[in-house]
Amino acid sequence: MRAGLITILLVAIAGALSAQTGPTGPMGPAAKLPPARAEKKPPPPKLTTAIPIFRDVAAQAGLTRSHISSPDKHYVIESMSGGIGLFDCDNDGKLDIVMVNGSTVDRYQQGGDLLVTLWHQDADLKFTDITEKAGLTRKGWGMGVAVADFDNDGNLDLFVTSYGGNALYRNKGNCTFDDVTDKAGVRGGGFSTGAAWADYDRDGNVDLFVSRYVHVDMDNLPVFGSTKFCQFKGVPVQCGPWGMEGETDLLYHNRGDGTFEEVSKKAGVDNPEKYYGLGVSWGDYDNDGWPDLFVADDTTPNHLYRNNHNGTFSDEALVAGVAMNGEGQALGSMGVAWGDYDHSGRLSMFVTEFADQPNTLYRNQGSRGFEDVAMSSHLGPPSLPFLGWGTTFFDMDNDGWLDLFVACGHVYPQMDSVPGSAAYAEPMLLHRNLHNGTFDEVSKVAGLADMPLRSRRGAAFGDIANHGNVDIAVLNVGEPPSLLLNTNQAANHRVLLQLAGTKSNRAAIGARVTMHAGGMTQFDEVRGGGSYLSQNDLRLHFGLASATQIDLLEVRWPTGKTESFKDVAADKIYAITEGQGIKAIAALPAPGSISF
Repeated sequence: MRAGLITILLVAIAGALSAQTGPTGPMGPAAKLPPARAEKKPPPPKLTTAIPIFRDVAAQAGLTRSHISSPDKHYVIESMSGGIGLFDCDNDGKLDIVMVNGSTVDRYQQGGDLLVTLWHQDADLKFTDITEKAGLTRKGWGMGVAVADFDNDGNLDLFVTSYGGNALYRNKGNCTFDDVTDKAGVRGGGFSTGAAWADYDRDGNVDLFVSRYVHVDMDNLPVFGSTKFCQFKGVPVQCGPWGMEGETDLLYHNRGDGTFEEVSKKAGVDNPEKYYGLGVSWGDYDNDGWPDLFVADDTTPNHLYRNNHNGTFSDEALVAGVAMNGEGQALGSMGVAWGDYDHSGRLSMFVTEFADQPNTLYRNQGSRGFEDVAMSSHLGPPSLPFLGWGTTFFDMDNDGWLDLFVACGHVYPQMDSVPGSAAYAEPMLLHRNLHNGTFDEVSKVAGLADMPLRSRRGAAFGDIANHGNVDIAVLNVGEPPSLLLNTNQAANHRVLLQLAGTKSNRAAIGARVTMHAGGMTQFDEVRGGGSYLSQNDLRLHFGLASATQIDLLEVRWPTGKTESFKDVAADKIYAITEGQGIKAIAALPAPGSISF
């Protein structure tokens, strides 16, 4: 009830602000805007690059362990698990895969399940389950994953969110881990969901934010279908999140000695309203060199925390225009992704939403805040029937423009009995960037629409085969994951960048790379956590279209220092170390030569 009243109040305030002053920018005073005019947009360009075909190679790759979930989903906790991640756990140059395992109420009450499964990539696209050998043996109910090098020793560490307490695994090298959760002081509690790393105070050590969802008492679970909050389209369903009390969020400041201090209230990011937190991601949306934080909240207003440069944050979501959609509605927000999809030099935000709600694209207008362009971008209409989760901006065909993928799946299996409703198992969405601010949904051409329907959650993105294309790992609820290999045959050039900090945190979380090539300027940032409770490859991938070299490559390290490199050849994997330049180069296959 409290969240509902706050939402109504926020809508009223937003309407008043809009009527009196126009949009208010997050970096300045309200701006008077001219009356809206109907714009005549040019027709979509005729793109010459073929749409890539994706193949699910999970079974032959050895990804056979199943995520664990009950078939009927009688409780909200049984619907939310779903993180998956790509990271190199032994520094051998090949991505490994980590997936949360989930659980059920009965299994959890009997001790729970291993929080994650870790698959090591032994050879090209051949994986082995090394979970127990790696020491990842804590049990519970896994929700999400996020990766960073919290102790700056050169090995990537793993954080796992979970119901009842989280886990921090310190990587000792060679894909072996110590459980340092309690020593580090990051166990937390409650119903933790999203996690994201960033050095928010730029002291050289990565800090950790954890979102939490609703309060669930395992000994006093709400009865399925028992109240108005446990009905959907006239059918009894699981209770929640409506009618349930939310939980506050957590921010852990890294002391640099292997321990963390919980500072969410002091920093102003504790979520005292107890909105229902899910996907989280750090990104410098105002281009001031300091990481800001977005939290996707389910059925309650989102948070956008602007970094004040002094260890505190200001929630700018309402005035910036991202607390709710353009119609003043708080949507069922799940997954998040930052990206400069329109080459504006600013990070825009994409958020996946509940069924019958359009996925939202918030276009960053600089000092004027964000504009909801879900419909005008053509991303909203194809998403309306479906419930979206894992997502990211990525360049699927290496043409230098960011495309979008969305993993979909309902939370209510009972919807299969409702005529006209979206089904429990749903297709995936793939949106091709048309270079003019709009997208085209191309999952059919890309082969995704012909794959079996699933109820999916997390999605992680990275070059799993070191072939110069971005692949996708997807968690399927109650089933083994999918590994979607991108068989892009386009002759476009590309580059992969692996960054390492020295004065900055070792994994370079928060570093921004800007490159100028072929008349285009692109940028991206290294992120620990994102999508829906998932972890993308920390290496940055850029498509270069026809450009055979990068004219100027600029790295802004998390400490604020900038380094530049000129005339960098395309079609390589570069390892760049802060203050030491390019330390290693590996060749990618020639563009268009890949065959699988």
